[in-house]
Amino acid sequence: MLLFVGLGNPTPDSENNRHNIGFKIIDAINKKFGLSKQKPKFKGLLTTGNIDGKKVYAIKPLTFMNNSGICIRELIEYFKIDSKNIVVFHDDLDIDFGKIKAKFGGSSAGHNGIESIDKFIGKDYSRIRIGIGKPKSKSDVTDHVLKDFDEEEIKDLKKITSNITDSLSILLDKKLDLFSSTVNNSQ
Repeated sequence: MLLFVGLGNPTPDSENNRHNIGFKIIDAINKKFGLSKQKPKFKGLLTTGNIDGKKVYAIKPLTFMNNSGICIRELIEYFKIDSKNIVVFHDDLDIDFGKIKAKFGGSSAGHNGIESIDKFIGKDYSRIRIGIGKPKSKSDVTDHVLKDFDEEEIKDLKKITSNITDSLSILLDKKLDLFSSTVNNSQ
């Protein structure tokens, strides 16, 4: 059993924000693999299904980013999912736009959604960090993550999500380094 988590903020005006790239990835996974219709459960929108013979849950927390851990803890306690079987997709300022880095555990690097999950379930889960690039000055960080993708970025985003979903079987096998290099070299 695996749980895919996409981080974002639930308001309609946040839909195309850089901060919501995790939601976009979950939507792409749901569509490509025909997971169930989204149902509001565990303070999130939950889908289920099978991918490559593995039972998969996918959720977009409806709590705001900094409370994502509440949703995840409720879900994993209910379904008895080990934190080692959780994969979280989220935005990352320190990675060039369109590139990803996959890792197991580690620090939150100041990401509020990751900090919340760490607080509620610990750090033993996989993170797929999706680059959104850095603003020119540090004072612009909040504006940058909450800004919508521009037209050029939206085109690139479609390619990124496609590369991620096309390589998902590697991720299901928990081969994080191979997953990163496959996705990054597909562009």
